[in-house]
Amino acid sequence: MKISEQLSAHRAKSDRTLQQIHDVTGIATSSISKLLSGKSDAKAGTLEALADALDATWVLVPKHLLPEVQRLLSGKAIGPDEAPSTVDQLFGGGANE
Repeated sequence: MKISEQLSAHRAKSDRTLQQIHDVTGIATSSISKLLSGKSDAKAGTLEALADALDATWVLVPKHLLPEVQRLLSGKAIGPDEAPSTVDQLFGGGANE
């Protein structure tokens, strides 16, 4: 998913208007609209400002780690289902006993 699509989706979830984003970033509402629709490219600083205005963080993820990051963000566990918790490991209990 392109960053413009992610920012646009996050804007929809956060229920922020273009004017509210402008008030925080100082970026013209017409420019914000073009950036969020993917009709315009932006500098990294602009993307960071937009993300910050949407209470988000812009992060670069290496492609080989993307599946793990997506699983983590979706709330799905990473690793074996029967993995002992840290507490179980500390006190000698766990799924492998």
